[in-house]
Parts: sequence; structure tokens; C-alpha cells
Amino acid sequence: MPWSDHAIWWHVYPLGFLGAERAALPADVPPHHRLPALADWLDHLVALGCNGLALGPVFASETHGYDTVDHFRIDPRLGTEDDLVDLVERAAARGVRVQLDGVFNHVGRSFGPFADVLRDGPASPYADWFVPEGDDFRTFEGHRHLVALNHAAPAVADHVAAVLGHWLDRGVAGWRLDAAYAVPRPFWRAVTDRVRARHPGAWFSGEVIHGDYAAYVTEGGLDTVTQYELWKAVWSSLNDANPHELAWALKRHNALLDTFAPQTFVGNHDVTRIASRLDDSRHLPHALALLFTLGGIPSVYAGDERGLLGVKEERVGGDDAVRPAFPPGGPAGLGDDGLPLQRLHQTLIGVRRRHPWLVRARTTVHSLGNAALTYTLVDPEGGASVAVALNFGAGHTTVGVPAAPWTHAAGDTAVDPVTGSVALPPFGWSVATSVSAPA
Repeated sequence: MPWSDHAIWWHVYPLGFLGAERAALPADVPPHHRLPALADWLDHLVALGCNGLALGPVFASETHGYDTVDHFRIDPRLGTEDDLVDLVERAAARGVRVQLDGVFNHVGRSFGPFADVLRDGPASPYADWFVPEGDDFRTFEGHRHLVALNHAAPAVADHVAAVLGHWLDRGVAGWRLDAAYAVPRPFWRAVTDRVRARHPGAWFSGEVIHGDYAAYVTEGGLDTVTQYELWKAVWSSLNDANPHELAWALKRHNALLDTFAPQTFVGNHDVTRIASRLDDSRHLPHALALLFTLGGIPSVYAGDERGLLGVKEERVGGDDAVRPAFPPGGPAGLGDDGLPLQRLHQTLIGVRRRHPWLVRARTTVHSLGNAALTYTLVDPEGGASVAVALNFGAGHTTVGVPAAPWTHAAGDTAVDPVTGSVALPPFGWSVATSVSAPA
């Protein structure tokens, strides 16, 4: 297996997590060395069972990090390059890889080459980096402060490849490619092929909300993309007590696994936190059981393991509630709130760790009723298997999976190893494992 098949990421949005200022520091203000504080959370990450630290934007930007002004400089609100390299090295000492967030579809208006074009017009050596539109330049989804790069310009590909290589040289293991869906797939292929020639182990995950997920892997040269379709099906089917919606999404998910292992999640820095998205907190274990048993490469958004609340709103500052500052000094500052949910994460991640083949395992649905669903996953090489039973509703129900020597792994009820039957209480659930495949 490649290292990425064993990855379980803990995802942090540093500017929010570390309480950074909302806008860039004045040029005459020295850097604020906040990045080193993330090392205080490495023990927490490892104790959860994760082995990857996925960082949101860390490069110099105007405000929220997705309006980059210099891809080769750490945002002074977070620190310096030495701070990042030290964090990468301290993480590596714990067996933890670090992923960076690269914004290469668009830049902030203070981005050096764009400022040069505004000053010198067509005479600028960067004139072909951007696309004139009307009396301005093409932007990202209508946001004037986010200027789109011209991905047809060879110099833009040179720049992106140089940025990726620069930070891979400094020890990072992979990249999240922001707004990958807005960038032509041939551009990604050209850039990733160049970078892999020097860094064959580098891992590239594209943010793809909609579109042909598999094509970004086969045509774009990415390793994976974000599985937003499954994310939506998880919370929507639970809220509506509609397992049929989830079953349909699982068929789609199986098809993707024929090509790649999707990056799975139930929360990230761009969406309402899962504890707020679900109408009933009794569905939280169901969402986690799905995340950690289904095929793919899972990630945990920092704070979700404690059940933090936060609703994303479509307005200026609408992300603030899902990107809060965390207490200094590490997880001790969180107190005891949410510890049972954190322990549930540890239990389910433990199941995942003991069955690493789940990363590419297909799902077979068995019981599919008005408010209940069961499924199994089988290791195609060793015959081991995992069974999951979920009761979406408020009534008692009995469902089943094929018989096997099932051992209870998590949940509030066990699977009968002789019959495969499982009696689920209201909102009940069960995860079981077996050393052999179901009959």
C-alpha cells in the first residue's frame, strides 16, 4: 500500500485555529510566531489515531488565506518558514505527515505579478498570467478580490510547479489543491507530472465539489478528490431518516473506488459542522461509523471530535463560526466537554487501523428498510470483513447481515454471529468485525 492509503488526517484551518488577525499585518510589523503552537496538538492528533496533519492556508495573504499574495512566504500572522519547517520536522518525529493547502486557481489583488500588471499593463512580463475582462480581469466566481490565473500560460504552470516543489523540498508530504474543479484538468496533469519526477511520493488531493470526480484522477493526475457527494448523502439521509438516499450514494461511491480512494469527511472548514448539521445528536455515531468504515481516505476537522457547533452562513464573515480560535497550550484547554465523542472517534479509528484494507473496500448493502440499513465490506485478499447496522429512526427494528463469526467492535448492540441478525433500539447502531467473509 502507498503511505496515503494508511492516512487519516486531522484537518486544521490555522488562521482561525491560532487566533490570527483578520487581515494581513502591516509591512513594518514583525511576524507573529503562532505556527509552533500547533506542535502542542500533535499528541492529541496521534491519540485520536490520526497520522496526518492537513493544514489550511499558511501562505502570505490579504485576509482569509485564499487570497494569496506570495506562495513562497509564510503568512506573518502565522510565523516564518523556519516555523513551518520545524513543525513539519516535529510532526515527522511522531510519524505524522503534513499536507499544505495550495490556492492556484486565483490570487489576491496584492499578488506581486498582478500588481505588476496593474502598474505596467501589457508591458509587464506577467501580462499573460491573467485574463482581461471588460475594464478588469477574470475573477473567481465573481469575487473581485480573487483574480483568476490564466492556466493556459506556460509561466503559470512553471510557477505552480515551483511552489509545489519548494515546499515538498522542505518536508511536506502532499497538497490539497483548492478549487481544483475550476482549473483545467490538463493543467493539473502537466504540473503534477513535473513535480512527481522529483517527488514521486507526493500526494495531491483536489477540492472537487461537483463534476466528474474520477476524471480529475485519470486526466488531471491527482491522487484523490474530496467526496462531497457522500458528505451530503450522510447528513441528508440521517436527517430525513431516508436510508435509500444513502444506499444510492454508496453505489456511486463503489464506482469511484474502481479508480481511486476518495477523500472522505463529515466536516471541513467550508461547511457547517456535523454536530450542527444533524437535526438530532443521536445521529452523530451513525455519521462517524460511516466515515470510518467506508472506503476512502478519511479526515477529521479539528473540533468535530469534541462535537463543536458552528453554522456556515452565506455572508461576509459567514465562515467564522466554523473556524474558531482554539485554546492555547493544547487540548487541555478544551476541558472535558465532548470527551465521550472523542473516545468514540478513537474507537472507530481503532477499527479502521486494524482493517487498513477498508481504504479501497466496496460496500454491499443487505437490509434496506424505511429507517434502517446494513452493509458489509470484505477484504478481497484476506477474507476479513466488517459489518455495520444503522437505525435512522425512533422505533425498534431488527435487521440482518450474512452470518459470520462476528465480534462486536462498537455501538449499542451486537450482531448475532449465527444468524447475522441484529436488534437495533431507536437510533441504534452496531459495528462488528470478522476474521472471515460472511457466508
